[in-house]
Amino acid sequence: MTRVAAIDCGTNSIRLLVADVTVRHDGSFSLRDLHREMRVVRLGQGVDATGVLAPEALERTRAALVDYTAVLRRKGVEHVRMVATSATRDAANQAEFFDLTRAVLGVSAEVISGDEEARLSFVGAVGDLPPEDGPFLVVDVGGGSTELVLGTWDGVKAQVEAARSVDIGCVRITERALRSDPPTADEVAEARALAADVLDEAFAAVPVSRARTWVGVAGTVTTLSAISLGLAEYDPERIHLSAIPVPEIAAITGRLVTMSHDERASIGAMHPGRVDVIGGGSIIVEALARHISTETSITQLLVTEHDILDGIALSVAERADLQ
Repeated sequence: MTRVAAIDCGTNSIRLLVADVTVRHDGSFSLRDLHREMRVVRLGQGVDATGVLAPEALERTRAALVDYTAVLRRKGVEHVRMVATSATRDAANQAEFFDLTRAVLGVSAEVISGDEEARLSFVGAVGDLPPEDGPFLVVDVGGGSTELVLGTWDGVKAQVEAARSVDIGCVRITERALRSDPPTADEVAEARALAADVLDEAFAAVPVSRARTWVGVAGTVTTLSAISLGLAEYDPERIHLSAIPVPEIAAITGRLVTMSHDERASIGAMHPGRVDVIGGGSIIVEALARHISTETSITQLLVTEHDILDGIALSVAERADLQ
C-alpha cells in the first residue's frame, strides 16, 4: 500500500485528494480516500479577457497550496502529482504559476492538454460503474473548459475511444455573457447560443450516439444534483451516483438563471465560490442534455463524486510503478 496525493488546479477551484493505493491481484489499482478538500481560488479570474493570471488569483492559489502542503506532510504522502488545466494553458504568465508551485509544494505543476484532462476525468469517473452499462459518455464541466469522453470500462481498465476538450466552462461563459444580476433574458439567450456553438466542436469529434450512460463530474454537475435532491447542505455521499432526469436539468437551469446573486447564495447546498457561476455552468449542462437526449435514448445524468482527482491519483500509482 502506497500513499499518494493528487492536486487539480482548474479555472475556478483547486482540489486535493490524499489516498492509499493498493495493487489488486489482477494488477489494477484501488484507491481508499483519506482526505478530499476543495478551495475556490478563481485562478482563471479575467484570464479569458486579459490573457494573464491576475496577481490576486495567484495569491489565493498560493495560500491554498500552503495549506495543502501541510496536509501532505501530516498524512505522510509518498508521491504527489499536481496538474493545471484550462486557465493556466491560456495564460501568458504561466511561468509565475510554475515558480509559485515549485516554491510551495516542492514539485512542479504540469499543464496538461485538454485531451489528457479528458482521459484522466474518464478514468476517475467510471471506476464505480458496472461495465455492462457502457459505453460511457463522461462530461466534465469545469471553470474554463468542458471535456467530453466516450469509452468503455471492463472492471479493470478504462478504454477511451474519443475525447474532446472545448473552451467553454462556468467561469468563461459567465464572464463573456452573464453580466447582470440577475442576468437579462438577452444575456441568457447569448449564453445559450455560445454554449451550443462551442459544444458543436465537441459533438463533431465525439460520437455521442454510441453512449448508453451519461456521467457528469465536477462542481457544476454535483451542485445541480444537490439542488435536484433538495439537500439543505452539501452531502457527497448522497450526491455520489445520484441521477438527474433530463427534463429536470432544464427546469433547474431555468430557475437559476432568473435568480439574483443573493437568491442563489441562499440555496443551502451552494458553495459560496459557485454562487456567481452556477447559472453559466447550468446552461452548459442544459445544452449537453438537449443534444444527448436527441442523439441517444439516455433519459438521465448520472452524477459521480469521483473525477479527474481520482484519475490523477491512479496515474501517480502508474508512474511510481507500484506493480
